[in-house]
Amino acid sequence: MQTAEASITQRLTSEEILHDYRIAWESRQASLTGRKEVFMGKAKFGIFGDGKEVAQLAMAKFFRNGDFRSGYYRDQTFMFAVGELTLQQYFAQLYAHTDVEAEPSTAGRAMNGHFGTRSLNEDGQWKNLMEQKNSSADISPTAAQMPRLLGLAYASKLYRQNPALQSMSDFSVNGNEVAFGTIGNASTSEGMFFEAINAAGVLQVPMLVSVWDDAYGISVPAEYQTTKGSISEILAGFQRNAEGEQGYEIFKVKGWDYAALCDTYEAAVRVCREQHVPVLVHVEELTQPQGHSTSGSHERYKSKERLEWEAEYDCLKKMREWILESEIASVEQLEQLEAEAKDAVKVARSNAWNDFAEDIKVDHEEALRLLDGLAEASEHITEIATITEELRKTLNPIRSDAVRAVRKALRYVRDEHNMAKRELVGWLEQTLGENADRYNSYLYSQSEEAALLVEEVKPEFDESSPVVDGREVLQACFDAILSRDPRVFAIGEDVGFIGDVNQAFAGLQEKHGELRVTDTGIRECTIIGQGIGAALRGLRPITEIQYLDYLLYAIQILSDDVACLQYRTKGGQKAPLIVRTRGHRLEGIWHSGSPIGMILNSIRGMHVLVPRNMTQAAGFYNTLLKSDEPALVIECLNGYRLKERIPNNIGEFTVPLGKPEVLKEGADITIVTYGSMCRIVMEAARQLEEFGISAEVIDVQSLLPFDVDHVVTDSIRKTNRVLFTDEDVPGGASAYMMQQVVDEQGAWRWLDSKPQCLSAQAHRPPYGSDGDYFSKPNTEDVFEAVYEILHEADPKAFPSIY
Repeated sequence: MQTAEASITQRLTSEEILHDYRIAWESRQASLTGRKEVFMGKAKFGIFGDGKEVAQLAMAKFFRNGDFRSGYYRDQTFMFAVGELTLQQYFAQLYAHTDVEAEPSTAGRAMNGHFGTRSLNEDGQWKNLMEQKNSSADISPTAAQMPRLLGLAYASKLYRQNPALQSMSDFSVNGNEVAFGTIGNASTSEGMFFEAINAAGVLQVPMLVSVWDDAYGISVPAEYQTTKGSISEILAGFQRNAEGEQGYEIFKVKGWDYAALCDTYEAAVRVCREQHVPVLVHVEELTQPQGHSTSGSHERYKSKERLEWEAEYDCLKKMREWILESEIASVEQLEQLEAEAKDAVKVARSNAWNDFAEDIKVDHEEALRLLDGLAEASEHITEIATITEELRKTLNPIRSDAVRAVRKALRYVRDEHNMAKRELVGWLEQTLGENADRYNSYLYSQSEEAALLVEEVKPEFDESSPVVDGREVLQACFDAILSRDPRVFAIGEDVGFIGDVNQAFAGLQEKHGELRVTDTGIRECTIIGQGIGAALRGLRPITEIQYLDYLLYAIQILSDDVACLQYRTKGGQKAPLIVRTRGHRLEGIWHSGSPIGMILNSIRGMHVLVPRNMTQAAGFYNTLLKSDEPALVIECLNGYRLKERIPNNIGEFTVPLGKPEVLKEGADITIVTYGSMCRIVMEAARQLEEFGISAEVIDVQSLLPFDVDHVVTDSIRKTNRVLFTDEDVPGGASAYMMQQVVDEQGAWRWLDSKPQCLSAQAHRPPYGSDGDYFSKPNTEDVFEAVYEILHEADPKAFPSIY
């Protein structure tokens, strides 16, 4: 693409070009020094962006306030160039400094190379994102930045095309913001890359993807990675044409050619920003001078000829040659600049290390002082002195060294009672609390908008409240939500024109418009990514996965990105995404819908809600939209045609999270369940009454969080027996509920019978009603499981059925 104006490098001053060169040199020296720090044992692991410096300088020139980056762990030069990372912060992350001021990207929670800006104030409220350059928080899984990138770009489309969002000036100015994505050439082999590329082409959003192509993926060369060895060649069919056919603009440029890179990015960003057309920039002939990471050496797999080529075409070497040939600076000037860059890196490294070590030193020295005091006061002076001396000799101590020593020492004085021991125990308790904040906080929101703080508003009914199909309750709820909040939109397969497969959005696209209720392609991973990116930019997406079984296509991105977002930024970013799906009772191996154990164990950091009917589901949606947290809501697939009453306050009532509901009171046994199993258990409880067994039935309603007030244990205290039942496989959610109640809540104290689980079979249900009956718990199964527990307790009153 040609422009009439002069090349940007002709418009840059010598000072600007030399400033770029210095940033690149500092970045390279930071990589080299970082590698040495790992090998010296001062850092645990290192992965660096050397070889990509010049391309990132060029891209950074066109990154404006309000723009977003969604990249990967080689983008350090870019972050330096846009002013969102200092050299000292870079080394603080390498050392895992837990002070958010010293290491604002992750507070020491992610390894080096994982960058992010802070979108939130300390109270969890949004900053003005238009007054800063933004980077969404990086994750390691390759290509996993792509789904989120799609959503960041999609938000610009919504902000530009939806007039109701024009007032949200802290988040957008007419959708002019570009989402910049970066990815390595080998990672373009991932399905997430292709899915996101295709979706962006369909949606026509301002997404600019830079592929850093150094011809390898760790040790595997491009010919094993990509058809034709070139991602731009195989994506050539995405190129839009002159006849107005929608698609991409695709650019190819050498990664060592500073002038061409600057011209390319100027043209690419203009297309993205002004026309909302996605762009691919394939940056070829890059190098990776130190290999993939500190875990190996690239000399093991690169040929002599390749290594010689990399030395010749190193981007810093080529930029230096260009500066000299263009007479922008002399050799002496560049040598002075390079020396200054080296010194700056040394100073930053030293300052970062000193700050990191000093932060630990206080606890380390206090632990030594208290251990010395304990040794003097204890009968076990020899053992404690040995522990203390080992701690004193530790080189480059970390926090766990002191805690480990103190805990070992306290074993020897378990029968002693003196002031020295009390002081040491007090220090340990305080230190463990401080470290819980450093390493374990912000799995969930800690703001005033946390979901658990949303006030309960009960549904209101009167004689005129209509009795309708359950899906109509949801339809009325979604209509009210869309009417009151322009930030809310819903996307998913079949959600738009037909109103979803179960009609909960029927007629709402026609009423609220296609931007608010939108169909997508069959692409679960990027449906979620579309929502994550939009939520990062202040919108409130409801993303639908058509059936719970299909969540497997999206579980990785939920687990690795949104579920740990608040945690890995220590409250610096949030994405209050709502994922709507439906599961439980239906026929067939791929539509039986209860992989709850998998979900619970993979998306901690999201709420998992399992309403038994559509009224409860509607209340959960209202609750979540008052909060700032992500959640998965699993509706009952067989409940859309069951009759319910629409609450008069359909858009306002809320259902609290973590609050079970007692559906039936009883005295002999507690049955704990959720979702579609509630109806089965209630019928079994009715039948049990005929045989003299009074069962208390509890619907837990939400699995994450689970029973925050210990309602289940209170019931067990009364009944002394419990059965946990659900439709997951053995060892899944029923086992999870048992662990929460018996172990976490301590309900074992009140049990007179062994706690038991009743789950589905280990396989998935085959097709047909009989397949469901013989594969998942049915009314007879529940009846007999309860009866057997009572039979064991009182065989005379409850003789064996069989």
